[in-house]
Amino acid sequence: MRKLVYYIGVSLDGYIAGPGAEFDFYPVSDQMAAWINERYPETVPTHVRGPAGLGDVPNKVFDTLVMGRGTYEPALHAAITSPYAHLRQYVVSTTLTIDDPAVRVEKGDPVELVRRLKAEDTGMDIYLCGGGRLAAALLPEIDEIILKSYPVVAGAGIPMFSGTFRPTLFTPTRRESFDNGAQVTWLTRT
Repeated sequence: MRKLVYYIGVSLDGYIAGPGAEFDFYPVSDQMAAWINERYPETVPTHVRGPAGLGDVPNKVFDTLVMGRGTYEPALHAAITSPYAHLRQYVVSTTLTIDDPAVRVEKGDPVELVRRLKAEDTGMDIYLCGGGRLAAALLPEIDEIILKSYPVVAGAGIPMFSGTFRPTLFTPTRRESFDNGAQVTWLTRT
């Protein structure tokens, strides 16, 4: 069965983005960028793939992406309606209307969407791209977290999970460190 994987960058104080959805304050080094490009090339947005040398690189882990409206909107502000054209894209929103057949807007229950995607006979894992409210809603369905922890305090912003109190145990299975002080930790639902 396919897994839902929350692959996300986070500050030391638990924010995935700043108050204005900015994430450019994360210190990404050339070493870490090369690692991301090699290990998870499909997590690089389509408009960045060419300049990063990933134009024709096949997906390695994910073939489907689920994101909330807040995660999708920065692409819209840049006039990009299909930010991950190399993946099947679902945007969870009850109010968004877009005119791009490559992006499906899911107005219903995100848990039901993920359960349908997981039940498909074939395919790679599902990339939960963000944001914090969607991640909290999907917490019962998250099978794995790949947490990119950056050595920076944001002070405010969008939390990694923004929902009700629901303690859920995950077990760390692996960790890698980078020259920028960042670490990537893989955590599996216990």
